[in-house]
Amino acid sequence: MRALVVYAHPRPGSFNAAVRDVVLEKLREAGAEVRLVDLYRDGFAACLTAGELEAYEDTERNCGPVAAHADALKWCDTLIFVYPTWWYGLPAILKGWLDRVLLPGVAFLMPDDAHPDIRPGLTHVKKLAVFTTCGASWWLTALVGAPGRRTLLRGVRFICAKRCRSYFVAHYLMDSSTDQSRRRHLARVGRTMEKMTGGMARGQEVEA
Repeated sequence: MRALVVYAHPRPGSFNAAVRDVVLEKLREAGAEVRLVDLYRDGFAACLTAGELEAYEDTERNCGPVAAHADALKWCDTLIFVYPTWWYGLPAILKGWLDRVLLPGVAFLMPDDAHPDIRPGLTHVKKLAVFTTCGASWWLTALVGAPGRRTLLRGVRFICAKRCRSYFVAHYLMDSSTDQSRRRHLARVGRTMEKMTGGMARGQEVEA
C-alpha cells in the first residue's frame, strides 16, 4: 500500500492532528509506504494563478508549480484526507489543493473529439478515505447537502479506480464534543483504518 495523506488544519495541537496521528500510526503498523502533505505547515498556496490557468490544459507544463504534489498523487494507490469541515465544506487551502493539483493529465483526461466528457485519471487509486470534524450536527449537515463530503466522495471518487473503496468517518457537533466523544471518535478512526489496511469485502462507501 502506498498512501498519500493530505492533512489540512492550521493548529498543531488540534483534534484533527490527533486524527491524523491515528491514521499515520495504523498505516505504519500495516507496513504501508506513507507520504504526508501538511498543507498549512508547508505554506501551500491555495489560489490558482492566472499563469496556471493559462497552462491548465497543457499537460507538458501544467504540473510545474506543483510537481512534488502531482508526483505524490501519481505515486499513491490510497488517498486519505484529514480536515475540519468549515461552512459545510472543505477548508479553502484544501479546495485550493484540489484546484491546483488535480490537473488534466494527472487526475483526469479532458474531453476530446471521441469523448464529450472528462475521464478518470486516478485509476491507480484503489482506496479513498475521508476523516473530518463538523461543528454542525449530522442532520443539519445533511440538510445543507454536505458539499465537502460530496466533492471528495463523489467528485474525486469518480476519477479513481472503477471499484475504488471509499470510507467516511466524521465527528459531528464538534463544538460541543466531550473527552468521551473524542475518544470514541479516535477509536472509530482506528477501526476504519484497520479495515482499510487489512482489506474488506468489496463495497462502495463504508461509514463508521
